[in-house]
Amino acid sequence: MTLIVQISDLHLRPRGMPALRVSETNMFATRTVDFLNRLDPRPDGVIITGDLADTGGISEYESARDILSRLELPFWAIPGNHDDSETMKTAFSDHGWAKQMPGRTLQFVAEIGELRVIGLDTSVPGKPYGLMELEQLDWLSERLAEDTATPTLIALHHPPIETGIRHMDRSMMRDPGPLEAVLSGHGNIIATICGHQHRMIVGKFAGAPIMVTPGVAHQVAFDLTEEGPSAFVFEPPAAMFHLFKDGKLTSHMAYIEKFPGPYPFWPDSEQRWPGY
Repeated sequence: MTLIVQISDLHLRPRGMPALRVSETNMFATRTVDFLNRLDPRPDGVIITGDLADTGGISEYESARDILSRLELPFWAIPGNHDDSETMKTAFSDHGWAKQMPGRTLQFVAEIGELRVIGLDTSVPGKPYGLMELEQLDWLSERLAEDTATPTLIALHHPPIETGIRHMDRSMMRDPGPLEAVLSGHGNIIATICGHQHRMIVGKFAGAPIMVTPGVAHQVAFDLTEEGPSAFVFEPPAAMFHLFKDGKLTSHMAYIEKFPGPYPFWPDSEQRWPGY
């Protein structure tokens, strides 16, 4: 059995500064680390699908290093549109995953339990949308050709599919066709996991499931109207749990905040049902 936790969109700020004036993102990230450290069974690793920083500044990556240094699990991270790939690579230069891809971009291959995870950098400097350059796609093709048997997760920040949240879809991954062509035909790719949208969304891409995780920070307001405003809400931070067992992947979303319970399923004397 392999258990991988996916978190995304931390939007960390310099110590003591909120994001977007009101979102205490460093607090949410700290609570998330505490939550992950308490997990039983222990996950095999954590994948962070982008936007560790809010503006890509050095002081924000200092916050990221400080908060993530308390994480008792191995982790790997890719950049999002709020990140600066080169600054992020420098900030985490003592982590092998930050040094696998030469040049500006940060991409990695990780062997985590029974799974292989390939992290891709879809960030475009100074732009909110995502894109992959030819050299990145060539690198991905080479990595996929190296191992055609191990079950593989593809991790990226920008979803390569439309989700119906119009203002977010305007900053999705552009020109996803070449990526889909590279991934198609590889039967060992079991799913693609993304961030960016700050909501849980499920779809299909390149013949496999694609899943978007909610944010560790605030969530994007759920609005499927054509002119829905760009807005966020304080729905609870959440994580995705990707469980690989007996050759099959099952994914769960779990809220990070604490809630009343758990309570046992004890019916009163007049209730009758077959049970849960």
